[in-house]
Amino acid sequence: MKLFNHIKNIYFLGIGGIGMSALAQYFVLNKKQVGGYDKSKSKITEKLISLGIQVNFQDEIEKIPTDFLNAENTLIIYTPAIPEDLKILEYFKSKNFQLEKRAVVLGKITKEMPTLAVAGTHGKTTTSAILAHLLKQSGYKITAFLGGITENYQSNFIYDGKEACVVEADEYDRSFLQLFPDYAAITSMDADHLDIYENEEELNKTFYDFTKQVSSSEKIFYKKGLSLTGKTVAIEEKADFSVENIKINAGKYQFDLKYNEKTIEGFEFILPGKHNLMNAGMALAMALDFGAEAEKLKAALQTFKGVDRRFSYRLETENLILIEDYAHHPEEIKAVYQAAKEMFAAKKLMVIFQPHLYSRTQSFAKAFAKSLSAFDQVVLLPVFPAREKPIPGIDSAYLLSLIKNKEKTLIEKTELFEIIKDKNPDVVLMLGAGDIGKEVEPLINQIYEN
Repeated sequence: MKLFNHIKNIYFLGIGGIGMSALAQYFVLNKKQVGGYDKSKSKITEKLISLGIQVNFQDEIEKIPTDFLNAENTLIIYTPAIPEDLKILEYFKSKNFQLEKRAVVLGKITKEMPTLAVAGTHGKTTTSAILAHLLKQSGYKITAFLGGITENYQSNFIYDGKEACVVEADEYDRSFLQLFPDYAAITSMDADHLDIYENEEELNKTFYDFTKQVSSSEKIFYKKGLSLTGKTVAIEEKADFSVENIKINAGKYQFDLKYNEKTIEGFEFILPGKHNLMNAGMALAMALDFGAEAEKLKAALQTFKGVDRRFSYRLETENLILIEDYAHHPEEIKAVYQAAKEMFAAKKLMVIFQPHLYSRTQSFAKAFAKSLSAFDQVVLLPVFPAREKPIPGIDSAYLLSLIKNKEKTLIEKTELFEIIKDKNPDVVLMLGAGDIGKEVEPLINQIYEN
C-alpha cells in the first residue's frame, strides 16, 4: 500500500457498483477510511455499511462526511457511469481533489501482485470467479476483484494474500487498458458497447491492444476462433487446451481436459450450458499454466457453486422453476436458452427479458429478436435506460414487433405474476442487466401466497 501512503480517506462515487464495492472493501482492509455515494440502496450497499463504510444516497454536498473534505489526504474514485453533472463530482473537481477512475486505481493495485486478468464481452465474470476459486482452493493466497457475487464466498472480493491477483478486465470505456497483467484470458469478442466503440472492428482492436499489455503471448489464453495470438481453448476440438469426453450425470457435467499431449480425466462441474464449460476450460488452462496441481484443481472445480444472477435457481417447485440470469446481449441469451433446453428438454420455457440501454437495443434489435424467438413464450419489460436518454422509435414495443413468436407480449413489472399465472409455463427465465433482479423476490412471494 506504499502507493497510497499519503491518502487517509477514500470517497467513491458510485460505491454500490460491483467493481467499485470490491475496491472499497480492499481499502477498508488496508486501514483507509472509506465512504461513498450511490443513487440507490442495494444488498451491496448494505454490506458496505456493515463494514463501517459511510454511504450516502443523496447528491448533496452537505451529506459528504467532514472527514472526506480535506483535499490533501482524500482520494476520489469514480466510474464512467457517474453523470458529469453530479453535484458531488462537480464539487470535488472545483476544490482540486485528486480524482481517479476506478480502472486506473485497479491498475495501480494489481501491479503489486502476479495478476491474472479475464476479459471478454461475455463470460468474464464466471471465468474469473472460477479461476479465483481454483487458485484459492489449490492453496494460493489470493486477492480477487470480481464482477459478480460468488456463491461460494458470498462476495465479489477475496483477500487472503498477494501470491496471485485475479481480476475481471472490463472492456467498457476501455477500462482494461489500465491493466498490465502477467496472464490474460479473452473469452469472447462479440460486438457490444457500441455507444463507446464506433464499430466491431474498433472493439476488436482494443482487445488486441489489451493483449499487447501482457508480458508474453505464451501467457494469453483465448477462445479458439478469435483472431489473437496465444494459447487456444476449445470444446471437443483440437486446441492447446480442449474440454473433451463430455457427459451429463445426475445434473452435472463430467469431462476430461486435454493439453500438451496429456489428459486430465474426471472433472465434475455443476453449472449448465456449453458456455460454462468453456468458462471452466479457460479457468483451468490459466490455473494449470500458473502452476496449480491437477488433482487439487479437480477437487476445487467440483465445489464451485456459481455466481449470483448467472443461471441462478430462485424457485423450484413441482409446477414451476424460476431462474435468474444477467444475460443482456443476444449471444448471452442464446447461451441461456441452450443451457435451459439441455436441462429441461421437454418443458415449456418462458423468457422475461428487460432490454438494457436504448443504444444496445437499437444496435442488436434483430439479433435480440432471433435469440428470444427460440423460447416458447416471450415476455418483454420496458427498456432499462441506465445512463441513457430515449432514442425515438427504439423501445420494447419495437423489439416485440421483430420477434417471430405467437406467444409474445409486452408488460409492466406490476403484471409479472399475472402473466405467469395466465401463461402457465414450466420454467421462467428472468433475464437482464437492469433492475429486473429487484422483482424476483416480490414475485416469488406472490407465487407462494397464491
